[in-house]
Amino acid sequence: MSLHRKLHETFIADHPEEAGQRLESFKVSEIVRLIESIPPASISILLSSMNPGVAAETLGALPQELGIQVATETSPGDIAGLLARLRPAQRERILERLAPAIAREIRLFMEYPASSVGSLMDAGVFALPEDLTVEEAIIEVRVRAPKDLHDIYVIDRDRHLIGIFSVRDLLLLNPTDRLQSVIRHDVPTIHPMENREEIFDLFSKRHLVTIPVVDLDGRLLGFIKNEDVVKASQEDATADLQTMVGASKDERALSPIWFSVRKRLGWLQVNLLTAFLAAFVVGIFEDVIAQITALAVLLPVVAGQSGNTGAQSLAVVMRGLALRDIRPAQWFRVTGKELGVALFNGIAIAATTCAAVYWWSRSPGLTMVIGLSMVLSMCMAGLAGAIIPIVLKSLNQDPAQSSSIILTTVTDIVGFFSFLGLATVFAHLLV
Repeated sequence: MSLHRKLHETFIADHPEEAGQRLESFKVSEIVRLIESIPPASISILLSSMNPGVAAETLGALPQELGIQVATETSPGDIAGLLARLRPAQRERILERLAPAIAREIRLFMEYPASSVGSLMDAGVFALPEDLTVEEAIIEVRVRAPKDLHDIYVIDRDRHLIGIFSVRDLLLLNPTDRLQSVIRHDVPTIHPMENREEIFDLFSKRHLVTIPVVDLDGRLLGFIKNEDVVKASQEDATADLQTMVGASKDERALSPIWFSVRKRLGWLQVNLLTAFLAAFVVGIFEDVIAQITALAVLLPVVAGQSGNTGAQSLAVVMRGLALRDIRPAQWFRVTGKELGVALFNGIAIAATTCAAVYWWSRSPGLTMVIGLSMVLSMCMAGLAGAIIPIVLKSLNQDPAQSSSIILTTVTDIVGFFSFLGLATVFAHLLV
């Protein structure tokens, strides 16, 4: 070994933090050649002081055994951030060779629930240290940045997010300026365990291209792209449509038959039970229906309008909950508003219905019954459409999960009972 290389390795081993900042401008192959003979603990410190992108490339390029030793010496949170930037095959090779307890702890930092922001996060975020000059940053962008780069994040040497600027800004700045003096500091951030709804809200209000994801200490973990959020919101919307009618979010158009049967059958059985409940209500009034056959003709009109009213209310409240425009604590205002809307719509629809029924039947009694029933059933349907998703949300359940099945049951029973009940009370006016 040459004296020159020996001096380099001694400096790196004794001053890994400073060495990391100097080496990050080297080619990865040169960095590996210079550090592969120093202790793993020193390499761990060195990598933690480097640009995360370069550090991840370096970790992946180390000899396998040395890479495992470095991963063992590094804190789980830090090593998880570097491993997340590697190709899946590289990442798994390292994790499989680690002690099971260590690997399990690292995976906890890398795995996020499907409904969380972390599940959409791209860990391959391009970030630059704040102490670089604009000229040095331009070189880094040319050498290491992805082709679709838009936002450049700026971090300190502990990887805390400091600010942001765009590629376009970079080309217009004075080459000698330091990045910390030219960046924008008012950067909206989000934690990876936040619900996806939070990120939808941020993008819709701020009209951003990307949003950085940070941990509780403000360290940059990754970023979310607008296009990924749009795709996820479309998937969530279609999934909600499926769950509202009792189909599973996991089901696809070409899912295996038995998988689809298993996912749907339970809710169809529930729906059958609710249908029997509605039939039971009709059966209670069998005698009055037998006497006045016009009731059977008009029954679907009442049920249909109450069902549509409930569906409208349900859709509005579900969207409000999804976009976080409303909270379960606001249930009184929400249900009051939907009840008011249903009341006025019920009066208007009842007036039209009464005119049609009187023209058809010439019966003032039947006209009065269906008018009162229409207003009553539509008010109850609007109330049910608002309160069902709010109750599910307050119980920490998915408000989209088969809510339309529950709503249909409520609106059918209320519609049938109000119409046939009033018809029974005023039967002497219908004959």
